[in-house]
Amino acid sequence: MNSNGQGLEETELTNESSVSEPAQPEASSELTQAETAPQQTDAAPVDEPSATGETSSESADASAPAEGDWLAQDTSDLKGPKRGDIIDGVVTATSPTAVYVDVGAKGEGVIPGRELERMNRETLDLLKPGASITVYVINPHSQDGGPLLSLNRALEELDWRRAEEYRESQEVYESHVAGYNKGGLIVRFGRLRGFVPQSQIGSDRRRLLDGETPEERWGKMVNETISIKVMEVDRARNRLILSERMAARESRESRKEDLISRLQVGEVRTGRVVSLVDFGAFVDIGGAEGLVHLTELSWKHVTHPKEFLKVGQEVKAEVISIDPENKRIGLSMKRQEADPWDTVAINYQIGQLVQGIVTKMTKFGAFVRLVDVPEIEGLVHISELSDQRVNHPREVLQEGETVTLRVVKMDIEDRRLGLSLKKVNSAEYLDMDWG
Repeated sequence: MNSNGQGLEETELTNESSVSEPAQPEASSELTQAETAPQQTDAAPVDEPSATGETSSESADASAPAEGDWLAQDTSDLKGPKRGDIIDGVVTATSPTAVYVDVGAKGEGVIPGRELERMNRETLDLLKPGASITVYVINPHSQDGGPLLSLNRALEELDWRRAEEYRESQEVYESHVAGYNKGGLIVRFGRLRGFVPQSQIGSDRRRLLDGETPEERWGKMVNETISIKVMEVDRARNRLILSERMAARESRESRKEDLISRLQVGEVRTGRVVSLVDFGAFVDIGGAEGLVHLTELSWKHVTHPKEFLKVGQEVKAEVISIDPENKRIGLSMKRQEADPWDTVAINYQIGQLVQGIVTKMTKFGAFVRLVDVPEIEGLVHISELSDQRVNHPREVLQEGETVTLRVVKMDIEDRRLGLSLKKVNSAEYLDMDWG
């Protein structure tokens, strides 16, 4: 972790915490300036300081009427803005130390100079007389009489409300990775800092995790685009918890539907292996995963996909089936290779002698892999092992043994090859052997 980062547990992040974020130019954004101010946070800023150095809330409370004086106030006061209100106003005047805003019933409020010091040039240029802005009422009765206002707090409060709306709707929010700590990633939600715990990071990003330190694991992800859903909004604890995994699931389904609508059987796609299971391999072919069944991995015999592939490996696969209703895509890798049965059809014939290696034995016969075409396995039926009665192939052959056999059956269409051991020395094929 870099020197300005502070480790947080995966289960909690407050917007008061310091995190590892990339350095930015001083005037790059209003956020950057705000973060450099003492004791200022993104999600829950403190009340603005007054010109005397006290916090605005303290000074405002001192100038506010005592509890017993409220009854003596004009009833029009009760119609004015209240602490915490977000209201629209119009800039009436500006100075280096304050911006004055007409907020209607209560007259003119003020944005203090300390807040202006944290604004970037672009924002300050917008604060001209006549400009319409939205402000947050820090205190309805400042020392100057009018409301004490904050532009930043208004924008942040709106972001909190928007975060709550996203939590309720479960809509996907697009942002970028702004930093990290030992437990996960920091992601901007407007002017707020949200936290994506490692357990809620998408599977694609988790596969890229490498390294012992947070900087090694997360550093390269800073500034990357990320889609998230809002899981938790807790204003009291300054917590905004986000999930890329939840958003990725929805995005993946949407991308899959779109891809399936455009995909055609026979297309060849370049993809990346995302997982291996006993019955095959799942390959991402551009936003959706298709299954390469074990039998479609290679013309050679494959017992498990891990013998043939690795997660993350780039492969080419042909689309062999599409099931829009169940959102399934069938892929084949072996069809990108030359079909070894074409070699058998051209170079082999009934009665020909071949060399083979015994690969497997069952009660009905032995499977033998051809030496010259190792992708092809033929069957020596138990009746073709010997002229004598054989109860099990192991009485005649051993696995791994190399033997000479004769081709007695070829079915290219159904991809079956029949072999015989007992007919190797048969007089039936004498002319062929000496021809």
